[in-house]
Amino acid sequence: MNSIQSLQKQGASVWLDFISRSLFSSGELKNLIGQGVAGVTSNPSIFQKAMCEPGDYDQPLADIRKAFPGLGIEGIYQKLAVQDIQMAADVLRPVYDSTGGTDGFVSLEVSPRLSGSTIQTIQEARKLWKEVGKPNLMIKVPATPEGIPAIEALIAEGINVNATLIFSLKQYTDVAQAYIRGLASNPQSGKVASVASYFVSRIDTTVDKSLDKAGTPESLALRGKTAVACCKMVYHRFNEIFYSQAFAEQMRRGGRVQKLVWGSTGTKNPLYSDVLYVEEIIGKDTINTLPMATLKAFLDHGKVRHSITENVEEAEKILAELAKFKINLNSVTDQLLKEGVLAFVQAYDQLIESLQSRCAIK
Repeated sequence: MNSIQSLQKQGASVWLDFISRSLFSSGELKNLIGQGVAGVTSNPSIFQKAMCEPGDYDQPLADIRKAFPGLGIEGIYQKLAVQDIQMAADVLRPVYDSTGGTDGFVSLEVSPRLSGSTIQTIQEARKLWKEVGKPNLMIKVPATPEGIPAIEALIAEGINVNATLIFSLKQYTDVAQAYIRGLASNPQSGKVASVASYFVSRIDTTVDKSLDKAGTPESLALRGKTAVACCKMVYHRFNEIFYSQAFAEQMRRGGRVQKLVWGSTGTKNPLYSDVLYVEEIIGKDTINTLPMATLKAFLDHGKVRHSITENVEEAEKILAELAKFKINLNSVTDQLLKEGVLAFVQAYDQLIESLQSRCAIK
């Protein structure tokens, strides 16, 4: 039994945080699924890295241009992305079927340019859902103030949602409540699935800079601990919400818990373990989305225990101590959300510009 399979014994899953055409043509995705990988996620940054290199996408790009000669560059990108997502969904379908629709999903994000518009986000999500046409698709919707009501509306319509770019406990709570409201409005609540993606490593990257600046033994001792502490608080809130009398009615109607996804789990600081954000946040009803390098590292030397419920009081103490060094966690997470949306917009713009250059489309 490898480390991913051991993790599954704890009620957790691993999804690959990467997609490219070569994953399918080489059989690599099928091989990873055989080792226990149970899903795939994508985002504009991932597509930008995959599509902008000559090679895998040359022929598909030429085929789309030939088949749809009047299609604009964003339409061409969407055709390429939909093809990738459909292929991933097909490879993952046995996982989806064998788990009764609780795993085996692939995620596709609405355009990050729409993150400030509820109506446009809903319209784009509907379009992508229809175009992909796979039951194990999840539409990724950024958990911005405008994204929260979109998540509710889409769940009510029966569209699977991956609520993404969550950085704070308040954001997470808002997403969970939007999901529950959506379920309550959905006459077939047992047929819709959703996850809430909390971004991990970026919190330590930002907070550690302030701790380094403070430069005291006490501040330096806190480095690399904030993100995991935040995850423990979010998981505690998850249990309060979904294993309570308040959610019991939705469960009776067939509604499923909205699993927690740990995103951005590649370790940024080389001084920390390369599997820090895997080993320390393992728990029931969680999913860890791993970039390829972290996935391989975890398969090689990852250790598994039900760590997410350990030392919760200590986690609370760690977060409380940040105030001593003038670190306002709410301000940090608000800024991270803004930066996260901007980073995806920039990656999307770079992707479109690169495809436009390759196609010589003005």
